[in-house]
Amino acid sequence: MSAADYLPSELSLKALQVSSRDCHGCELYQRATQTVFGEGSPGARIMFIGEQPGDEEDLRGHPFVGPAGRLLNELLAEAGIERRDAYVTNVVKHFKWEPRGKRRIHQKPGAGEVKACLPWLQAEIEVMQPKILVLLGATAAQALLGKSFRVTEQRGQKLDYAQRLALATVHPSSILRQRTSQDRARERRLFIQDMLRVRELMSLE
Repeated sequence: MSAADYLPSELSLKALQVSSRDCHGCELYQRATQTVFGEGSPGARIMFIGEQPGDEEDLRGHPFVGPAGRLLNELLAEAGIERRDAYVTNVVKHFKWEPRGKRRIHQKPGAGEVKACLPWLQAEIEVMQPKILVLLGATAAQALLGKSFRVTEQRGQKLDYAQRLALATVHPSSILRQRTSQDRARERRLFIQDMLRVRELMSLE
């Protein structure tokens, strides 16, 4: 079983959002509060794809509204990218976590869970028709570009996915996990450079 069993007969963003609420394509729905589907302007030219919703996203039902999402908004603004040009989503639509005291700690989704959920993302791309896909982190990049893909080696490069522009970079959460303020400042600069590259690629279209 996979998300393919839950796709609506006619694809539209609204139909996908509604159908995804009842997705039992893998076991992650059992512990998640709700499905967290992608959101953004129908005319968005850039699709940002992360790994999965986090704790705050799971509770609120919206993608990229937690600390990493707020940082993403900040860095996009610094790079001169309008949020109305962006659609944000994740490869996996349910929060995978483990308890640690009273906290729910993120767990990386397994290959089977990514594969099961991938039809939602593929349908989002088909409906939204973005000009460029920005893959945030290894899970998103490998889901679309293959398990051998390494963000560390091909970060910021012009890539192709199904005859569509793509660019891979780190997930904003990795910036937040840096140990020192100097490290965080460095990673912020590198991320902004990647976003400027996105703008450059967009201007060539």
